[in-house]
Amino acid sequence: MKLPAHTPIEDPGRMLNFMVQTVWGLTDPVRFYELMDEARKLVVPGSYLGDNLFTWGRSNSLFEDQAFVKAWESNTQNDADRAIAWRRYILACSAYHCAQLPGDFVECGVYRGTGIKTMIDYFGKDEFTKTYWGYDTYDYNPVEHHKFVGQEDGLFKEIQQRFAGYDQVRLVKGLLPESLIDNSPEQIAFLHIDLNHAEYEIAVLDVLFDRVVPGGIVILDDYEWGGEYRLQKIAEDAWFDKRKYRVFPLPTGQGMVLKR
Repeated sequence: MKLPAHTPIEDPGRMLNFMVQTVWGLTDPVRFYELMDEARKLVVPGSYLGDNLFTWGRSNSLFEDQAFVKAWESNTQNDADRAIAWRRYILACSAYHCAQLPGDFVECGVYRGTGIKTMIDYFGKDEFTKTYWGYDTYDYNPVEHHKFVGQEDGLFKEIQQRFAGYDQVRLVKGLLPESLIDNSPEQIAFLHIDLNHAEYEIAVLDVLFDRVVPGGIVILDDYEWGGEYRLQKIAEDAWFDKRKYRVFPLPTGQGMVLKR
């Protein structure tokens, strides 16, 4: 598979800043952004604000990788998509690594398919030669209080149309883990789980983790988030501890596991 080239940095002193007014868990959004505007003036360049993440003095490598920027911008559909740019780049870098391993790519919890499409477009649509499986209920959300905009009858057909011409993508509609039965790969290079529910995520790990090849990567989208998502972290820590694995907590809110 042809891999995306790294963009040369022509001006080492140039630092990129990023801000999108999409974070969650605010009691006073107006006051928060007033304070953040002030804080950004007090820090060195290289700031990132979005997705409940505020950093500064960082290279913001995702915005220097032109292949990623093109894929990300062409697939962004709303402010939430923009806010989670760093999360998307974690997926893109993981894909770069895993594309060089045997096995398919799998995403459990697809919603509108933006993550899958961004990753494939990062390589160039026709350059990505792995099979990419996308599992979701699509037209409804089985997790209470987690229905997303547009998650209703007809969404699955819309997402199928979005992937017209992406012959390497296999979208599977149904409730996990049952939808994996007789309809999932035997070897997995990359596994992304974003089901917003501890029981469903553990059930998927029970079925798929042993199929992840050595060197493969597992990304748990909600692992390091607080609040109700801590139930996922607690359950997954116990599950991986039994197998002598430790999840890498990422500042993006994700968790990463390297298969040995």
